[in-house]
Amino acid sequence: NCTQATEFNLVGFTEDPATQVTLFLLFLLTYLVTILGNLGMITLIRASPLLHSPMYYFLGNLAFVNLCTSTIISPRILVGILLGRKGMPYAGCMAQVFTFGLFVISECFLLATMAYDRYMAICHPLLYPLVMSPERCSRLVTSSYLLGLTNGVGQTISMSSLFFCSPSTIDLFFCDISLLISLSTSDTTLSLIILRTSSSLLGVSSMLVVLVSYVAIISTILSISSAEGKRKAFSTCASHLTTVSTFYGALIFVYLIPRSDTSRGGDKWAAVLYTVVTPMLNPLIYSLRNQEVKEAWRRLRKIK
Repeated sequence: NCTQATEFNLVGFTEDPATQVTLFLLFLLTYLVTILGNLGMITLIRASPLLHSPMYYFLGNLAFVNLCTSTIISPRILVGILLGRKGMPYAGCMAQVFTFGLFVISECFLLATMAYDRYMAICHPLLYPLVMSPERCSRLVTSSYLLGLTNGVGQTISMSSLFFCSPSTIDLFFCDISLLISLSTSDTTLSLIILRTSSSLLGVSSMLVVLVSYVAIISTILSISSAEGKRKAFSTCASHLTTVSTFYGALIFVYLIPRSDTSRGGDKWAAVLYTVVTPMLNPLIYSLRNQEVKEAWRRLRKIK
């Protein structure tokens, strides 16, 4: 005997006013850096002929996905802290499930595509121009978005059939699908099947592509005789490896490591890592560690 929930209460980080001010400033700064960094990366890749290559084509799309992911999450956090609004309308929560599911899986496959790109560049350099043609790169990126769209639609359809009693409280700062399923008073068998199938077929498969690619890359680098050759080969994928480690590490911690409800306190901060921090760090990692990006910045500044 309960009424259908028209909104969900999202639990914030703290009720202490002083801490809330600090968190607001930190999240605001992080979001501004994310916007400037990713927009700057997209603009630089489009404007600089030096960066018109498959790797930077994928990086530009990764920057776009990071920008969208952060925009789905960060403004809601800022509004919640500033105005104390914890409620998320039911329709807004479903929209967040759809868009977040779309862009997270798209990012997984973009990272897998970038790993495959580095595998071809390092392990099969003679075949690289033929395999990574502009047409194939475009198809790989389009496939990443389509797989993300498939995931978003599937998750939203599975959620639309569930019933939630009012009031419903989500112990997180966004509408996470796994927490929503656990709150439902309906039969969640189908939703869990869709979630686990999607995680296995899409998330795990993209992770395997990354792992297999880097096993082959590391094996090839170790077979190079000169230390300078090893350094140059590793430098071409160091930025991507850093991004992959941060992103997948947080996802594995939140969704794949089993633990009791009393030990899930770190989930909220791990979620901050892959929803808020990683989108900010990606353009910084590629800007600071990549010589071609640095050179493109210098040339663009000279032109201006």
